[in-house]
Amino acid sequence: MESVFKYIIGLGAAVMMPVIFTILGVCIRIRFAKAFKSGLLVGVGFVGLSVITALLTSSLGPALSKMVDIYGLKLGIFDMGWPSAAAVAYNTSVGALIIPVCLGVNLLMLLTKTTRTVNIDLWNYWHFAFIGAIVYFASGSILWGFFAAIICYIITLVMADLTAPSFQKFYDKMDGISIPQPFCQGFVPFAVVINKVLDKVPGFDKLNIDSEGMKRKFGLLGDPLFLGVVIGCGIGALGCSTWQEVVDNIPSILGLGIKMGAVMELIPRITSLFIEGLKPISDATRELIAKKYKNSAGLNIGMSPALVIGHPTTLVVSLLLIPVTILLAVVLPGNQFLPLASLAGMFYLFPLILPITKGNVVKSFIIGLVALIVGLYFVTGLAGFFTAAAKDVYALTGDPTVNIPEGFQGGALDFASSLLCWAIFHLTYTIKIIGPVLLVALALGMAIYNRTRIRKQEKMPVSEQANE
Repeated sequence: MESVFKYIIGLGAAVMMPVIFTILGVCIRIRFAKAFKSGLLVGVGFVGLSVITALLTSSLGPALSKMVDIYGLKLGIFDMGWPSAAAVAYNTSVGALIIPVCLGVNLLMLLTKTTRTVNIDLWNYWHFAFIGAIVYFASGSILWGFFAAIICYIITLVMADLTAPSFQKFYDKMDGISIPQPFCQGFVPFAVVINKVLDKVPGFDKLNIDSEGMKRKFGLLGDPLFLGVVIGCGIGALGCSTWQEVVDNIPSILGLGIKMGAVMELIPRITSLFIEGLKPISDATRELIAKKYKNSAGLNIGMSPALVIGHPTTLVVSLLLIPVTILLAVVLPGNQFLPLASLAGMFYLFPLILPITKGNVVKSFIIGLVALIVGLYFVTGLAGFFTAAAKDVYALTGDPTVNIPEGFQGGALDFASSLLCWAIFHLTYTIKIIGPVLLVALALGMAIYNRTRIRKQEKMPVSEQANE
């Protein structure tokens, strides 16, 4: 079974999405050709996004490495990035069986009406494997590892349901889609609390500027394309030790600026392929539900947040936070993690924050800043356990992507910086007995609340369900 699921994961989203969407489309009575094309468009979208994020990391990497050397920004925790974190997660005893276990939990929750999300985002199941893996290596018990993974999965599915209405309302053409990814869901509490606090600050409402407002107010300066060029050139210049070196490297500095501008411009165009591919599936699902179940609350297809990372506010705020996060990592007392390889994952922080801030650039930036400051300490705190898991996986597989340099610990911003990961780990491992009891009570309480909400929706007229 481990070999089967490792083979499926190894195929990647670009290969498996056409298969999954074709099967799903045929099951909901879409013509084979139309269903297959929908899957191909989503698969092509994943390929395009991989190419663009690779361009981002390969372009920024050398410049950021020079900055680290020039300014002596060396910290004790080596940034392994999300691919290495996923490799560690999937190659542990918990990760080997995480897909069938989580699919079983999802099916049980659908049958008991404690969720309305069908989570087909198989590649991001590594987040659940990750929390399970570090609990497993910390406690030495595979049962506690699966406990942590399942609790995380239940909470994430319920939160996916709860955030689906605002997500679908904010993003265009996302009807019938939810985001069951714990990294994104982990930032929702930050966003809700900080957003309410900012609303109470006198005069803050005058800073209500979204991405379109930035373009109107600042013209070219507010355009993500231009900001990408400027920040790219700035990072390139900071990678030079003297003014003469800046002058000598003007072509490469300008080249980095153009590449960053290209990333800002191409990501929205590529994510539009996801939407084009999803629309036939989403429309057909809603029609089928409406015919079969007159007053049903409807199912949501759980998908990757990659669908919406092309929103202009996400691009602008993520780009602004990259240099700020590097600076903070160095000056924050007690932090030992310097994010470099993980910076491409910055975009995934905001998909569920924007519906709460209504796309407000200033609010989103502040929430992202607070979440990342706290997240750096989370990564630092979990580094020892992640390092133990990574070294064990490297010893068994010899995978060079999970090899930690001598004298360093390993870490990754993706999911390890999430409140959800940190809380579940400490409640499972650090706070014995009481912690797991609290987690069970929380997950069970959320599931029961969600069931009550779903049953209430089913009794409403279909026209009112979308507003609930």
